[in-house]
Amino acid sequence: MEKFDVLVRGSGCVGRSLALALGARGYRVALLARPSAPTRSGDVRAYALNAASVALLTRLRVWEALAEDARTPVHDMRIHGDRAGAALHFSAWEQGAGELCHIVDAAALEDQLDAALRFAPHVHRVTEAVPATLQALCEGRDTGAAQEFGVRYERHDYGHLGVATRLTSSQPHQNQAWQWFRSPDVLGLLPFDRPEPGHSYGMVWSLPRERAQQMLTAGKAEFESALLEATGGLAGTLSLAGERQAWPLQLCRADRLCGPGWVLLGDAAHLVHPLAGQGLNLGLADVEALADVIAAKESWRGLGDEKLLRRYERARIVPTWAMGELTDGLLRGFASQIPVIARLRNDGLRLVDRAGPLKKWLTARALGQ
Repeated sequence: MEKFDVLVRGSGCVGRSLALALGARGYRVALLARPSAPTRSGDVRAYALNAASVALLTRLRVWEALAEDARTPVHDMRIHGDRAGAALHFSAWEQGAGELCHIVDAAALEDQLDAALRFAPHVHRVTEAVPATLQALCEGRDTGAAQEFGVRYERHDYGHLGVATRLTSSQPHQNQAWQWFRSPDVLGLLPFDRPEPGHSYGMVWSLPRERAQQMLTAGKAEFESALLEATGGLAGTLSLAGERQAWPLQLCRADRLCGPGWVLLGDAAHLVHPLAGQGLNLGLADVEALADVIAAKESWRGLGDEKLLRRYERARIVPTWAMGELTDGLLRGFASQIPVIARLRNDGLRLVDRAGPLKKWLTARALGQ
């Protein structure tokens, strides 16, 4: 059987991006992934992509191929605590950036990655695992693929579901994102231009499992009433404009990211709470780091050399750990019912909003700088 340089196992954006990145460097890549279905109106997923992710997708010739209404820039973000006056405002203008991030239609991005792969001569789709010098595992941790190499996972189940849908608003979004920390739930509204240009949002609502199930089955009027209560009408009158979908939320880390002839990226390596919108950004940063390590390798060193792959692990272990700790700490802090913690978390929002250098540093981290 023909042997490839790299076998990429994963059907999501991370696996497809890695195949494109390595194929562009001339490596013979086998992609073990199902083709994504054409964009569907019922798919409500959206990604918040930082500048580093956009730069990678641009180099892969995917970004510019996205329709204008499938990628909406975010210029401002307003975060509210669960007490009056506890708020934090991030602005791209203050950072000297064009935007804080882009909100991207997930199905449209997958379609364009697939289109780019059709024109990638060094990437070959396969329907079963084939021999390769290096196996890159980008599948979720529940597929069992990583366990073949003895990988173990540290997991924490938050007891929450992430409820997602699309909304339209009575007022224009003005490229502003919103977030409410409401103890114990977290509601995020992401400005979007589908289905109604200038008046739509992608919603992600982290809710305790029982409450999430209620919101999934609630009637349209009841759901919209709950949104009005949660937002106080700050984002306008919100109307349900898509199906509701949900998934369990976890903090999950692999105990190692590589070994002889194999490496983990994306969800196969780490999962974080979506409250910071950094899940796919972490995965695409994995792609960038691995591609850079391979590009800089010594000519005599093989792709599956464990010492080579350790360079990738060292580059990614701290950023992914830090983001996991940050999102976990924020969720735990804002979910606590202890009065002193409630006071501290809301005072913290006010303090950060007034501390210019600290806010600027946090914004730079979110931008991927």
